[in-house]
Amino acid sequence: MQIESIKQEAGRILNRLPDNATWDDLMEQIYVRQTIEAGISDSDAGRTVDIKEVRRRFGLTE
Repeated sequence: MQIESIKQEAGRILNRLPDNATWDDLMEQIYVRQTIEAGISDSDAGRTVDIKEVRRRFGLTE
């Protein structure tokens, strides 16, 4: 994400928070956004593992 779009998105996040939001609320929203973007980037780059493979590795049933 470009610097300007990061600033714009930060502004949108701030505007969506209630007036009584805490610093923790803001940090959580930024963290969630950052985590989602990292996941999309990993998916786009093919850095994912099929759910069946994850279940096999961890001995989980479907």
